[in-house]
Amino acid sequence: MPVKRLFVTGTDTGIGKSVASAALLHALRREGGTAVGMKPVASGCEPHADGWRNEDALLLQAASVPRPEYADVNPFALPEPLAPELAAASAGVTLALDPIRTAFARLQAQAECVVVEGVGGWSAPLSATLDQVDLVRALGLPVVLVVGLRLGCINHARLTQQAIEASGTRLVGWIANGIDPAMACADENFAILHRYMNAPCWGRLPHAAVLEPALLGGFLRIPG
Repeated sequence: MPVKRLFVTGTDTGIGKSVASAALLHALRREGGTAVGMKPVASGCEPHADGWRNEDALLLQAASVPRPEYADVNPFALPEPLAPELAAASAGVTLALDPIRTAFARLQAQAECVVVEGVGGWSAPLSATLDQVDLVRALGLPVVLVVGLRLGCINHARLTQQAIEASGTRLVGWIANGIDPAMACADENFAILHRYMNAPCWGRLPHAAVLEPALLGGFLRIPG
């Protein structure tokens, strides 16, 4: 198993962090060993018989081997599809690190690698007093950046990389995700991204009309 823990962030919201995270889980298992996913905070949940459930967190749970308990995958399931601070306030919930650390420890005990997906872009706060970088530091996570290939992605990728590096955390790789099948000069933009990113590219995911993380995992190569 090439890595033991990862934090997946993105250049923005809606650029396919969950798809990339699920694909990463399959790619990691292809390298040998077990891997489970985690989305500590998820806003926009639907009621189920067992409680609130988030589509992205369920995707990570389904891509995990062994299959963890949902409460460990997603300790904070917030009903409203809002920024975490607003969704937590609406639900009367206080977001804190301790429940996340406890769930992460249980996941670590089950698998050789844990892939933790963040919310929105890198600088999206979790609460008025808690930034995502606090979570990354608390869990000791290296960072993988998902770059959504669309107009403006070079600027967004460079700014996000600068913010990650300025925070003192470690960017270990980036993944390009083809979210816009009609993007002009996508290959040329991808080549320019290679020039400016200070970490290796782990792969380029094609636009997928039907989501199949197991197949998408074949497009990723994780350095040793």
